Amino acid sequence: MWYNNILETIGNTPMVKLNTVTKDIPATVLAKIETTNPGNSIKDRMAIKMIEDAEKSGLLKPGGTIIEGTSGNTGMGLAIAAVIKGYKCIFTSTDKQSKEKFDALRAFGAEVIVCPTNVDPEDPRSYYSVSSRLEREVPNSWKPNQYDNLSNSQAHYEQTAPEIWEQTEGKITHLVAGVGTGGTISGIAKYLKEKNPDIKVIGIDTYGSVFKKYKETGIFDKDEVYPYITEGIGEDFLPKNVDFSLIDHFEKVTDKDAALMTREVALKEGIFAGNSTGSAVAGVLQLKDMFKKDDVVVVIFPDHGSRYMAKMYNEDWLRERGFLKDEKLTARDIIKKKERLEIITIDCEKTVLEAINTIKSLNISQIPVTQTGMVIGKITESDILGALLENPSLRSHPIKSITTAPFPFVDLNTSIDKISAMINKDNIAVLVEDQGNIEIITQYDIINAISE
Repeated sequence: MWYNNILETIGNTPMVKLNTVTKDIPATVLAKIETTNPGNSIKDRMAIKMIEDAEKSGLLKPGGTIIEGTSGNTGMGLAIAAVIKGYKCIFTSTDKQSKEKFDALRAFGAEVIVCPTNVDPEDPRSYYSVSSRLEREVPNSWKPNQYDNLSNSQAHYEQTAPEIWEQTEGKITHLVAGVGTGGTISGIAKYLKEKNPDIKVIGIDTYGSVFKKYKETGIFDKDEVYPYITEGIGEDFLPKNVDFSLIDHFEKVTDKDAALMTREVALKEGIFAGNSTGSAVAGVLQLKDMFKKDDVVVVIFPDHGSRYMAKMYNEDWLRERGFLKDEKLTARDIIKKKERLEIITIDCEKTVLEAINTIKSLNISQIPVTQTGMVIGKITESDILGALLENPSLRSHPIKSITTAPFPFVDLNTSIDKISAMINKDNIAVLVEDQGNIEIITQYDIINAISE
């Protein structure tokens, strides 16, 4: 048997029992693994549904351009469908999304426009506003508007929910899913509650999002909105696809808990999933006292871990945010172990001859170059030698004429592995700012720290 095209492989995703991360929960906890869709996410389902409904209604015409604001996964589903159906795609997204998501969209021929995260939806710079403006300006274009397009939730009512019902043989007692556009949780919840009104639906929210407070008080509180790291869930407005009447409870999960649980799921269950999966599983653990022995809890695993390699699966990224602490040495440790000497810098207006004399008198091989006290570059013995061999008269010139790129700055939490990788023949040191003071780390300092 074969499929006529890749779109026919969407859906019929597996259900997998979680055994280790949920060991303290008496219920059976099952993961609906949506990463097996061709775009590696649950968004493939609603993307093709929105396109097909738009084709039927005449909103999307042959050769048209699909324009959408997306954090990546919806864009991937739309882009794959566009390849098969012959459409162009322009996507707007936010600068908090991972680079891997943008690279993946571009791999399918889509144009990606990155917009600032920390602006109101109504701001002309927001990814919502930019996509709406492009729809008005680009001929023969159509904006799916996944947040308010009810084909989104309908896709999950028609496809995802019946799969869950059949795979659990109707025994499901709780559904747990992250809430972003709201299409996934609302569409599934509508179907399941029609089958069994006693099924509890739990929406996972993040701090910085408005959903939980709105559900509990009916108040849309702008003061609840602030920047957060977790991707794929939470919003600063109320999408039409979020049907609050179908969601029994919202549980907020911190950025740190979501990120660390994303890694735990891979380490302990062997499932390589994305950031919102970590949020959902962390939420289940926070609510463990809610579940009883005979309960069947289904958790939606929306997307694949490969979209988060530079973030949740990057130890340095986690350390820089204070999410991860381990036994590896960091820049802070290296500085503590080295002899604390005042770092020598030289102003860019000093002459090359003055730089030579400084290097000789202090027996050093490199000096950071400053301008009005700020590090703007560096000068090394080899820089000076190379410049003078070409032009001996440079001895009297200001060193800014031969200054090269500055040593890179690293955070105090940067691991010794990353620092070691950054130091090479072209870059012989890194700089660290520690309580207003600039420190320099060389290869010798690293060796010294390891050997102690």
